Amino acid sequence: MSGEDQTVIIIGAGQAGGQCAASLRRNGWTGRIILAGSEPHPPYQRPPLSKAYLSGEIGEDRLWLQPPETWDAQNVELRTSATATSLNREARTVSFDDGSSETYDALVIATGSRVRTLPVPGADQDGVRYLRTIADVDHLKGDFIPGKRIAIIGGGYIGLEAASVAKKLGAEPIVLEAMDRLLARVAVPELSQFYLDTHRDHGVTVELGAQVAEIITKGGGLLGGKKKITGVKLADGRTLACDSVLVGIGILPNQELAAEAGLATGNGIEVDSQCRTSDPAIYAIGDCAEQENWLTGTRLRLESVPNALDQAKHAAAAICGSPAPKPEVPWFWSDQYHLKLQTAGLIGTQDTTIQRRPADNTELGHFSLFHLKDGVIIAADCVNDAHGFMAAKMMIAQRASPNPDDLANPEISMKDVMKAALAK
Repeated sequence: MSGEDQTVIIIGAGQAGGQCAASLRRNGWTGRIILAGSEPHPPYQRPPLSKAYLSGEIGEDRLWLQPPETWDAQNVELRTSATATSLNREARTVSFDDGSSETYDALVIATGSRVRTLPVPGADQDGVRYLRTIADVDHLKGDFIPGKRIAIIGGGYIGLEAASVAKKLGAEPIVLEAMDRLLARVAVPELSQFYLDTHRDHGVTVELGAQVAEIITKGGGLLGGKKKITGVKLADGRTLACDSVLVGIGILPNQELAAEAGLATGNGIEVDSQCRTSDPAIYAIGDCAEQENWLTGTRLRLESVPNALDQAKHAAAAICGSPAPKPEVPWFWSDQYHLKLQTAGLIGTQDTTIQRRPADNTELGHFSLFHLKDGVIIAADCVNDAHGFMAAKMMIAQRASPNPDDLANPEISMKDVMKAALAK
């Protein structure tokens, strides 16, 4: 349908919601588009928050998905600081926190996710930070200065990226990871060890198997005033001194609005290959959506920008009646120090991991890990290796079976490895 005299409401003005609005126009939607987000900002990119924006390399204006005036040019009604409070599926209306309501012909839920909070005493004190929004980072910047000691709880990508920025800015980060290795949920042991060595080589204190029991503060009391964070107490009884705390222990999907409206939910809002929910007039995309992955054949909720953009394009195409775009190979990236990690595919079922490292790689800053199952490449982790990443992505898309010996041999170009694999 072209959308004439019809309305699409998009709840959530992040990267998924913003991409969906833009894709609707590109697919020929001529009707009304309402893009409503809870934050006071126009749609912006989140990945730079823990990287270039936190470090001060870029300003707020470099985060925008597109210049704010472009939304008007595309005739998209952008509503900031607008939170949807309820859905009426029978009447096809969305109610907002300012008391207004709007009627939709198609609804896209792109509510994203929220941080998982730390459930220990003292975690509600001022000085315990999270990193999810522009406002979060603006508060954090005062902690990332010389002389400040920051306890970073969580050794995932957000925590490690923040640690690298803290070190760069002269602060003293302490990374506390509850599991026995860094990146335990998302990386193979070889990559975990590489990043552990990297951070320790840069002077970052990393504590593994560190269960946080309490955030220690002083001050306040009868005289009033704010309490000040002085340390983090661990389950083993140790107390590590610090001036502030950054918590990065994962995120949770914002699916409550959908669940309250009676839509099917699990680990996210359940959607089909076109991102339709259990109500054919409602779609869900991005961090809040759980979908069967075309590579694994299992239902997943992928927390990544490429996935959010891909689902946004699929939902827009379905609403407009356009052909569905070709699904993307899932991919992710992380910037830490001088290292750019690019990951393609999804680990978890591999039976073989092949390492490829150039012979002159004296600083251990250029290598790749390729993960195979029954000879078929299913994922790759590429550190400062853009050629390896691009070749792996194409082979994963074709479910190719590269020659293991060639894959491990840095003397054979990845282009040649890929060509041979795709020719089989």
